[in-house]
Amino acid sequence: MALPLTVPPSLKHQSFLWSPICTDLDRLDAHVAILGIPFGSAYDAAAITNDQTKAPDAVRAATDRVCRSLERYDFDVGGPIYGGRALKVVDVGNVPADMTDLRSHYRRAEEAVRKILAAGAMPITIGGDHGIPIPILRAFEGRGPITLIQVDAHIDWRDDVNGVRDGLSSPIRRASEMAHIGEIFQIGIRAQGSARPEEVDAAAAYGSNIIPAFEVHDGGMDAVLDRIPDGGQYYITIDADGLDPSVMPAVEGPAPGGLTFHQVRKLIHGLVRKGRVLGMDIVEITPSIDVNMITSIAAGRLIVNLIGAAVRANYFDAPPA
Repeated sequence: MALPLTVPPSLKHQSFLWSPICTDLDRLDAHVAILGIPFGSAYDAAAITNDQTKAPDAVRAATDRVCRSLERYDFDVGGPIYGGRALKVVDVGNVPADMTDLRSHYRRAEEAVRKILAAGAMPITIGGDHGIPIPILRAFEGRGPITLIQVDAHIDWRDDVNGVRDGLSSPIRRASEMAHIGEIFQIGIRAQGSARPEEVDAAAAYGSNIIPAFEVHDGGMDAVLDRIPDGGQYYITIDADGLDPSVMPAVEGPAPGGLTFHQVRKLIHGLVRKGRVLGMDIVEITPSIDVNMITSIAAGRLIVNLIGAAVRANYFDAPPA
């Protein structure tokens, strides 16, 4: 084969799954919207811009390892990801931060998700730290009841840290205060995080279903799915440290004994079959310490599994291409 003397430099993927990019959310036409929310609500000045803010673009950059091409057979979902359908997956970019008004980031994030929902699209969000489900879930106001499914090593039930009430240690506590959030299932919990006994007591008082990782390993994910009511609306929030460090090593709080990729994949497919998954986020990836991009690839593969499962459950009005 004759080759040219030079070829264009390779570029990082600007969008996830080679999707078209649309940053005008008032004109969004999509079944699925990929959104990056890089910034959270920092506990100190050093954390305003941290390694996790680079994660949305790191996951996008792993696209060609997540999916070599859309027409190929994907054994995770039982065929091409979009199932031969004219599915409109659109990457809507990242929510920007305003250094003169750091609190405005969450307001823009919430409004972005509201516009995605108004367009009839499923939001799939890449963080960022674990504070980002707070504005996302606020955007679902009036769309409940929603069963919140969390995959995490930590329960994230702190009321505040350094006076900040919407940071990465508080998303499930804040979610529990939203009228449209119903049952909460916290899966993969293990080791120690920021929770003190009073936070565990608060979660128990709410009635949260705390399912330690070792209970999943011993009893299987099918037993967990059996506990989650059928026919519901589900929102999934995945902290990368909820999975075992052998699967997602690029996290700030690694703890042995985490969930496997297979278990989380089974959870996603099971929820799609049980009812309707309204959206999902994946957070807490620290790209600079990743190993061969495996954390970003695993995150992308979980997103692919949600999209592929939802297509096969006829979530979207997308006729064959």
